[in-house]
Amino acid sequence: MSEARLVAEDVHVKIGDTPILHGASMSVHAGELLAVVGPNGAGKSTFSRAVSGLQPMEQGDVRWSGTPLGELKGRKIARLRAFVPQRAPVPAGVTVREAVELGRSPHIKAFQRPTRHDHEAVEHALERTNTLQFADRRLTTLSGGELQRVQIAVGLAQEAPVLIADEPTSHLDLGATAIVARLLRRLADDGLSVILVVHDLALAAAIADTVVVMAAGKTAATGKPADVLTPERLNDVWRVDAQLDEAGALRVNWLGR
Repeated sequence: MSEARLVAEDVHVKIGDTPILHGASMSVHAGELLAVVGPNGAGKSTFSRAVSGLQPMEQGDVRWSGTPLGELKGRKIARLRAFVPQRAPVPAGVTVREAVELGRSPHIKAFQRPTRHDHEAVEHALERTNTLQFADRRLTTLSGGELQRVQIAVGLAQEAPVLIADEPTSHLDLGATAIVARLLRRLADDGLSVILVVHDLALAAAIADTVVVMAAGKTAATGKPADVLTPERLNDVWRVDAQLDEAGALRVNWLGR
């Protein structure tokens, strides 16, 4: 297997005096879709922000393509990872194309004009996310699912080898969720490393190559969905009676009967 694009080991984070993470680890390779799952308060989003350089760590070893996170600032880290937040600001008057063009900022210096490659990268990001058809519409006119695909397009325009998506489907309906899920799976199949922070265990089981289960600020298990989302672990971490069937679908006994 090729060198991991991201390795994060024993990450600890405090926010104020409150420990949020105390022993979180993961790694991701080219073409891998890794899902980070866990109950509310497990530290999933904090972990994704910490490895991205967006949340200070108390301790831990994070390396991007072998380079320590502490040596990567500003444009350097932005060229290695694209971070898609759960809810990005939607400024009035900004079009889809203008928003995606912001994804080129790690590659364009102040007062420098965009190059032909910059324009091509934006166009390609719009095409891959199927947002080219409404590239000239304002962000404020889009649905939640369309907005989420635009945010992914912004990340793709960075041309970073790793895309981190923090709960991109949490506010979407079933159809929009399916579109985003298929998009992320396709991007991984094309060679991108995708880290998906997600609550939906059925979605994670359906599209992820690897699942990282987090509980109480720690990594509880890492492996293939069927290997880590066992009935015993689902009961231990989520306190539910559930299991994956042979097709990989999650079956939950909601009423506990």
